[in-house]
Amino acid sequence: MSVIKDVIQKVKQMDPDQREFHQAVEEVMGTLEPTTKKHPEFVKANIYERIVEPERTIMFRVPWVDDKGNVKVNRGFRVQFNNAIGPFKGGLRLHPSVNLGIIKFLGFEQIFKNALTTLPMGGAKGGSDFDPKGKSDGEVMRFCQSFMRELFRYIGDDTDVPAGDIGVGGREIGYLYGYYKKIRNEHTGVLTGKGMSYGGSLIRPEATGYGTSYFAAEMLATRGLDFRGKIVAISGSGNVAQYAVEKVNQLGGKVISLCDSSATVIDEKGIDAKKCEYVLDLKNVRRGRITEYADKYKTVCYEGKNVWDVIREQGIKVDIALPCATQNELDGKNAAALLKNGCICVAEGANMPSTPEAIKIFQDKKILYGPGKAANAGGVATSGLEMSQNSLRLSWTREEVDNRLLLIMKSIHKNCADTAEAYGKKGDYVTGANIAGFTKVANAMLAYGVV
Repeated sequence: MSVIKDVIQKVKQMDPDQREFHQAVEEVMGTLEPTTKKHPEFVKANIYERIVEPERTIMFRVPWVDDKGNVKVNRGFRVQFNNAIGPFKGGLRLHPSVNLGIIKFLGFEQIFKNALTTLPMGGAKGGSDFDPKGKSDGEVMRFCQSFMRELFRYIGDDTDVPAGDIGVGGREIGYLYGYYKKIRNEHTGVLTGKGMSYGGSLIRPEATGYGTSYFAAEMLATRGLDFRGKIVAISGSGNVAQYAVEKVNQLGGKVISLCDSSATVIDEKGIDAKKCEYVLDLKNVRRGRITEYADKYKTVCYEGKNVWDVIREQGIKVDIALPCATQNELDGKNAAALLKNGCICVAEGANMPSTPEAIKIFQDKKILYGPGKAANAGGVATSGLEMSQNSLRLSWTREEVDNRLLLIMKSIHKNCADTAEAYGKKGDYVTGANIAGFTKVANAMLAYGVV
């Protein structure tokens, strides 16, 4: 049996219930076989087995009090996976589905995503099974303060720098950072995604959605294409999806879909700039449901279905797909339907949104497919830029940050494309992203010896 297969089998044996983590490990490790021959030093140092084991896994109790005076308890996590190239870095997710396996998959993916940005950041992830949906500001604040009462022991601007993810936006980051600052009595860049009034960076809220669009544009350019006149399907309606809509509009595309956990809306006229502003207010200020968009703009609404189910069932034409919601949202049936309906490009704005069956369909048909660790790296890249600004006690202009983001996404695309070609897999962005990210981290681990 090969080194790679041994590692995958061991992961499954040690953590049999962590399906998402198994999936992430198989997806990455399945492309690394060529590196075992080109880099025998990695095999000798057992880098492959070491890299799938987190450096530190932290679990803790999060007690808090709701508005009625009832004591509630949630479970908190922080998985510090690998800091070979820089401080641990990765978001915090608040969602009922959160468990150790999901946090480990996210942290593992983060290692390679962060390596691709060219910035010195290691991989980590954290969160809780707390659901902020339907909670008052006071309840969210009390939860965040309780969460930080434990997390603060393990983070720092040169140790581990958390950020936002699903369920953690500007409100939550504010509560978390405010409490950290209070109990540590210091004002440092220990969290990213902060508000502009207390150390945040311009373009950070937009960065993941913008970056996904920039990466898709780079892929399209390899075939002499661009967004102009293309019909674009986007899933989700949170931070990533909102700004993917905004950037696609700027690049000349027409977005026809958004969704949340309750429903999908299809707007054949296009979700233009004015409608996008409405979505930002609906989701970020009023915290409403996407069905309200359908009511306001008299569009078709499919309750209880995600975007990709609707596109498959209704036979809707799509040129470009940007899955920006959550893991495993796009399965094999829906991938086949996308291709049947004219899709030529998929760029992932979420983490691992396509199932292995879907990825195989995209690759077999040789359409442009950008995996999340490359296509959605713009968010953490701009978090890295926020860390730089905090360290320098400077604030860069919107244009400067956006330009840096664009250059980083171009660099990530080129690195993925060049690496894939160097390993005989031209056009395979999955292989290119995995090997490029892995070799950078592996070389650093090798340099440190056995630690």
